[in-house]
Amino acid sequence: MTPYIDQNKDRFLSELFDLLKIPSVSTDVEYQPDIKKAAAFIAHQLNEIGADKVEICQTAGNPVVYGEKIIDPKLPTVMVYGHYDVQPADPIELWDSPPFEPTIKNGNIYARGASDDKGQMYMHIKAFESMMKNNTLTCNVKFMIEGEEEIGSVNLGDFIKERKADLSADVILISDTGMISLDTPSITVGLRGLSYMEVELTGPNRDLHSGMYGGAVQNPLNALTEVIASLKDKDGHITIPGFYDKVEIISDADRAKMAKAPFDLEAYKAALDLEKEFGEKGYSTNERTSIRPTLDVNGLWGGYTGEGAKTVIPSKAYAKISMRLVPHQTWEEISELFTKHIESIVPDGIRVKVTTHHGGMPVVIPTNSVEFEAANAAYAEAFGKEPIPVRSGGSIPIVALFKEELGLDSVMMGFGLDSDAIHSPNEKFGIANFLKGIETIELFYKHYALLKK
Repeated sequence: MTPYIDQNKDRFLSELFDLLKIPSVSTDVEYQPDIKKAAAFIAHQLNEIGADKVEICQTAGNPVVYGEKIIDPKLPTVMVYGHYDVQPADPIELWDSPPFEPTIKNGNIYARGASDDKGQMYMHIKAFESMMKNNTLTCNVKFMIEGEEEIGSVNLGDFIKERKADLSADVILISDTGMISLDTPSITVGLRGLSYMEVELTGPNRDLHSGMYGGAVQNPLNALTEVIASLKDKDGHITIPGFYDKVEIISDADRAKMAKAPFDLEAYKAALDLEKEFGEKGYSTNERTSIRPTLDVNGLWGGYTGEGAKTVIPSKAYAKISMRLVPHQTWEEISELFTKHIESIVPDGIRVKVTTHHGGMPVVIPTNSVEFEAANAAYAEAFGKEPIPVRSGGSIPIVALFKEELGLDSVMMGFGLDSDAIHSPNEKFGIANFLKGIETIELFYKHYALLKK
């Protein structure tokens, strides 16, 4: 840890806590005032530490915070991307402490957004501050911090197209992923894509008495459970026709390299309180969560779910379903295949509506670039060992858009852990990870400037 980080770590954490207290949930319109408050917080911080041209840029949805520091046009330019919006905290009752009242326990910060992505995004702002204060900034910097990542970055594409001249850079730097551990650093070199769907089944025109009508009409909830159960076979293989047609096949040699990453299956099961793991036959747990596509039900509802009993056949039943995709699959094609398949298997007597909410493309980052080499050197210096390249099971849809619209590859320097429970109750981020992240990001700038000469 550098002297500046050590001397200011308590203030850094205090500022992060102030940001984490803002419930900037992007999926719920009730939190719009908090979205604006979080954007204003980021803009204020960038102004305070010396960024120029700091703007809160309104889009058709939530604002993007932009700022820059151009120290010399001849130097390489790093574009920092992050997001200030967060997932809903539900179910609140499963949190051990209030989700928007940050709490430190066992060296971890517990709060919604602690790891995804406020804590990791804020590392970049503090690294920038440290370099500005110590006159060690070796590259130009631009910040693009958005407020819609958790709902698919639906308006960021238009923002990028409109501001393409302002967004010229040499590399995109992102911390919205994880690493194996503080003892075993890693760099994410691949992300899965995403197709997020909603299914609505309708039977009778109103909820019916299950005694008077039971056995005479189709029950949408019964039909929905049958449909969902049919989407995978007993080996975890997805049954949608054409789903696997374009899936990238990883060579045995590359799978062997991936298998070298340390992984304790028994510890994995114990941490999740599982008796047995499950997944597609013929693949390891790490492969199932990185190089293979998936289909999962994210929510299922309909009928009566309150206390006690209410004997009804519901008029409607709903499900939200996400599919994680791998290279060569496109979310548009998979969404269409899903829709056609659902429509073809719904039982007679049921009307169906399938909605595509959002999606994103899978990405693989080149490991033979100067940008990756700089990140590799930064981790090696900060951790005393070279990082392991890994593929992540998560999705950051904007990474593919950066490549398409700006022609830029991204370097994903994540410092979260699998145990951080992102999107779940009791999300956390290690204080040591936060501080080590700031240090490593600073080192990236140093090595990048040297390698780009």
